[in-house]
Amino acid sequence: MPAHQLAPDIPADVLASEQAHLAASRAALAAMRAHAQSLSADAAGDWVSQQILQSLLDQRVAALADHPDTPLFFGRLDRESGDDLPGTIYVGRRHVHDGHSKPLVIDWRAPVSRAFYQASPASPMGVVRRRRFGYHGGALTAYEDEPLAEGVEIGPSKILTEEIERPRTGPMRDIVATIQPDQDEIVRSALAQTVCVQGAPGTGKTAVGLHRAAYLLFTHRERLARSGVMIVGPNRAFLSYISSVLPALGEVKVDQTTVAGLLGDHAAPEDPAVAAVKGDARMAAVLERALWLHIVKPEEGLVFTKGAYRYRVADYEVREIVASLRGTTRYLPGRAALAQRLAHMVLVRMEQRGESPDDRVQDAVARSKPVKQLVEAVWPKLTPEQVLYRLLSDPEFLAKASKSDLSPDEQEMLIWRKPYRSWKSAKWSAADATLLDELRDLMERTPSLGHLVVDEAQDLSEMQLRALGRRCRNGSATVLGDLAQGTTPWSTSSWESVLEHLGQREGEVTELTLGFRVPREILDYAARLLPSIAPGLAAPRSLRPGVGSLTVRQGGAVAEAAVEALSKEGSIGVIAPDAMVGEISRSLAGLPHAVLDPDSTEDHRLLVIPATLAKGLEYDHVIVVEPADIVAAEPRGLARLYVVLTRAVTSLTVLHHKALPAQLA
Repeated sequence: MPAHQLAPDIPADVLASEQAHLAASRAALAAMRAHAQSLSADAAGDWVSQQILQSLLDQRVAALADHPDTPLFFGRLDRESGDDLPGTIYVGRRHVHDGHSKPLVIDWRAPVSRAFYQASPASPMGVVRRRRFGYHGGALTAYEDEPLAEGVEIGPSKILTEEIERPRTGPMRDIVATIQPDQDEIVRSALAQTVCVQGAPGTGKTAVGLHRAAYLLFTHRERLARSGVMIVGPNRAFLSYISSVLPALGEVKVDQTTVAGLLGDHAAPEDPAVAAVKGDARMAAVLERALWLHIVKPEEGLVFTKGAYRYRVADYEVREIVASLRGTTRYLPGRAALAQRLAHMVLVRMEQRGESPDDRVQDAVARSKPVKQLVEAVWPKLTPEQVLYRLLSDPEFLAKASKSDLSPDEQEMLIWRKPYRSWKSAKWSAADATLLDELRDLMERTPSLGHLVVDEAQDLSEMQLRALGRRCRNGSATVLGDLAQGTTPWSTSSWESVLEHLGQREGEVTELTLGFRVPREILDYAARLLPSIAPGLAAPRSLRPGVGSLTVRQGGAVAEAAVEALSKEGSIGVIAPDAMVGEISRSLAGLPHAVLDPDSTEDHRLLVIPATLAKGLEYDHVIVVEPADIVAAEPRGLARLYVVLTRAVTSLTVLHHKALPAQLA
């Protein structure tokens, strides 16, 4: 018989005692924040140091902000004695101590808190009893005990289940109270380990990635404060959806951006077939050749005049210097090194005449007109835009740079039909932005972050992955996605390939197949598409039966379904083919709603969502309109439909006038 003890079948004084501890903890947190606000940066000395210290103090104050509508702690561990740690530990979102430095709440990321997620009757980890707390808003209303030292089977936790299934509105919330053991293993992976998570819908892969970022910042605070952590999502609407998770965990200094935001928000229209060629990893070799082809074989030497003397560097010596630098350094440092090497040769000639030149003389020679002219003639100063402009507007140059990497047909696809007048007036596409970033790195090394979290990685091109890989080449990454949800023409079919192009070949691939959010009835319905879109993947499983959560209705009205959903608790997403969004919005004119766009931060309870923006989002109630049109709108339309059908966490209503795709019939 499963062992649980639940309020209200428990003594009221026990619940009152826990509520008192919550009140004391909140008061202590407020005191900690007040103390941080009282600190001054004036004693730091110079102005720069004061600004740095003030920034750190501001971050500390922000991290100590209380969120009265969320639990400050959500668990308690009663431990066996035998070490220096307290016998009772409260586990929560951040560390809280009283005026005597006594810990009232222990951060969920601390090593001792791991037992809250991992302990079981078979392996109690020194825990006698685990207590879970139930909340309504920020008020503690119930608790549930799990005896771990008695070897008694523990059945499903009612509080845990209710928290997972609780309807929500607004942005995504953290899952610190509900992290499961397999999720916890990923969250607590070592900083040096790159982890790739294949996660079926509703398995919490996005939340796991965000919580891993929070865990690493807690565990390696000083190191990551220097090198930085970045979250990369598919669009701004997605970033808005996840924006409150890390701040709720006390992590306020983490950059969150999109690939476009990182590489440059270029949006010139482009044929997907052309973009697919530009996104292929073969372009890396083409770009490298294109850049180095700008170096010209030196035909003349250098003559430097100082007073009555002329100092010569022979043409063959210049060729030897260029040959030694070419391909062994990045383009711009190589150009600077060429000037210094030439200047050094001149200094050798000066020394042979009996002079004693120093480094200042060498720098002056390197900046002199004869050296500058020779360097410019042999190793011209370039921008990434100049190189790419020449590549896309000059068929002969493209053929020379491509060699055998690109076929003649592919080269023909890349060449602009109507070239721009110059590189300065060129309008670049999103795929071009990735090529420009590759060239920029060939010219000058891209700085590396300490850790990178990449969500929806299955949709990134090989060149986009290379661009992201440059930004964690000295760090690590958390790569998140689902092969079944790949909707771009270049979507990957292998996580090993993703890791290779990311430059993280030693990364570990793990899989989350057990869903906690999407009801089983809905997930099973969507999984009918898997044999057609990802035959190698096992069908996901859900812990939530969700009987009655799915409705498939032919000829139903969207407004009627929306009114029905509004009578229930939670958020509502009406997901439609992009071309129908305006029409759907007009049909809902009598209901307060908003239309989601790529840059949207809309927080309405009822949202109309273009199918192409649904990825990564979730709503309590989802209404899907015309699945056949969603499928027909793009080459990987079945994968898009799979994404759309798995956004619901309470109910899914499918409305159609046209025949459903055969896989769903």
